[in-house]
Amino acid sequence: MWYAIIGQDVPNSLDKRLASRPDHVARLQALQAQGRLLLAGPFPAIDTEDPGAAGYTGSLILAEFPSLIEAQAWAAAEPYLTNGVYADVSVRPFRKTFPT
Repeated sequence: MWYAIIGQDVPNSLDKRLASRPDHVARLQALQAQGRLLLAGPFPAIDTEDPGAAGYTGSLILAEFPSLIEAQAWAAAEPYLTNGVYADVSVRPFRKTFPT
């Protein structure tokens, strides 16, 4: 099943985000290589593609896992969480309907 993993950034965490990004991207690339990543990306803090110093407010990952427990375990090991970028992470089941 698909799961939405939504991380909410700690205010002013851009430096931590940038430092943790290589490990974060490596985990996403592993999911992609396994065919389990639908999409992933950050929420810019301002209405622009590149928010610069304004940074981000969080991220969304849509990925496939065998169970909610496994999705939660994967999210708990997320470098953005363990390195203090995310204040909170929620994991919710997601049913992909469109595009077909």
